[in-house]
Amino acid sequence: MKKWELLAPAEIERRSFEIIRQGLLERGIAQDPEEEPVLVRCIHTSADFDYAGNLVFSRHAVSLMRDALRRGADIVTDTEMARAGINKKRLSEFGGVVRCFMSDPEVAEEAKRRGVTRATVSMERAAELGEPCIFAVGNAPTALIRLRELMDEGRVRPAGIIAVPVGFVNVVEAKELIIGSDCPHIAARGRKGGSNIAAAVCNALLYGM
Repeated sequence: MKKWELLAPAEIERRSFEIIRQGLLERGIAQDPEEEPVLVRCIHTSADFDYAGNLVFSRHAVSLMRDALRRGADIVTDTEMARAGINKKRLSEFGGVVRCFMSDPEVAEEAKRRGVTRATVSMERAAELGEPCIFAVGNAPTALIRLRELMDEGRVRPAGIIAVPVGFVNVVEAKELIIGSDCPHIAARGRKGGSNIAAAVCNALLYGM
């Protein structure tokens, strides 16, 4: 029987990142130095090298979002899972918090009354904060659709959008709405993504500061 090597978590992560970077080299995939840590962390989270072709970055997205976080911007998520996965201690060092309105009973009640998703109402609640926020969406395309509408209406100006919902209905189209905007964004084109990917992008931004 093979004797397994016992490794500390930090060493496991270091070796994993090393394997990923080597895999990118072997595939002939060159990355922008600023964007590479985000890609590597997404691949580390998913074990999926497809993100090397799927991730889309608007111009200077990483530096603009990091600047916003340094100034104390909050992060708004569309799931409690994404909220749980973000390093809140690191974010708090810059004065920010992670917000998620999905479990708010008033949000659920309003969504039911209006016949819309809780994610839709959650984006409206976030817009009412009146402060710079980075939106990290990993599950609900309706969050991105409503967010784009709120942007077009001049009711919110995100400091950045992480558009990575996973799924089959309206997912591709919702991401393209954000990719086509002038807001700083990091998006996963196509159907792949998830709350874990949304959290991974946030953490990559935070750890690089």
